[in-house]
Formats: sequence, C-alpha cells, structure tokens
Amino acid sequence: MDALLAQVEAVLTKEVLIGLTVASVVFFVGTLIVIPYILVRLPPNYFDERHPRRWMPAYHPAVRLGGLIFKNAVGALFLAIGVALLFLPGQGILTILIGVSLLDFPGKRYIERKIIGQPTVLKAINAMRAKCDKPPLTVTGDP
Repeated sequence: MDALLAQVEAVLTKEVLIGLTVASVVFFVGTLIVIPYILVRLPPNYFDERHPRRWMPAYHPAVRLGGLIFKNAVGALFLAIGVALLFLPGQGILTILIGVSLLDFPGKRYIERKIIGQPTVLKAINAMRAKCDKPPLTVTGDP
C-alpha cells in the first residue's frame, strides 16, 4: 500500500496539479464560450430525423474525405473533454453532445435525440437560443 501511495505521489507532483488546475479553468471558460456559440448556430431542425444531413455535398470527394476525418477528430476531442468535464468544472453533457454530433457512427442520431430530448437539456438550449432570437430546436423520433 505504501508503494502505491509513493507512486501516486511521484505522479501527482506540484507541477502536474498546477497543470490540471489550469486545464480545468481553461476548459471551464472555453466551454462557457464555445458551446453556446455552436448550439445557437444549429439549424432548428438539426435533431429532426425527417431532415437528412449532408456533409459538404458540393465538394470534391477528396475534400469531403479530408473534412470528414478532421470533423471526426474534433468530435473525438470534444467527446473526451466532455467526459472529463463530468468530473471537472464545465458543461460536460453539452460538450459530449457536441462531440457526438461531430462524430459519424451507426446510431448517432438516436444518441443525439436521447441526450437532447432530456427536458432539462432541451429547455436550457432553447432558452439560450431564445436570448439570441433563434427559433427553438425541434426533436423528432423517440428520445
């Protein structure tokens, strides 16, 4: 037990703890700015199953592939940060929602509707959108 405690103390140095504190503050402030910016700019029917989403339809396939790879990398980053923000100060659920929205995988739209369909989440997002004179998000399907 003492060996494990010594290893933990060796890893959690003063510099590491300061770095984690700074990262926590940066993520907290960053999510307070970025998440509302993204959610306000979504089209109102973004979570509506009846409206298909197309990714860069007017671009050359190579450009679309590059954009798709970049979009998924950013989505994975947002998802990882969102999970961390569940334990750190910040908007974890909304950050996870943005990350999931950027990723491409089977069942994605169902998971999005499940998250956004939570009454408290949808109410908070629509209140934020109302302050910016944007129409509320609509969610269809069975959340």
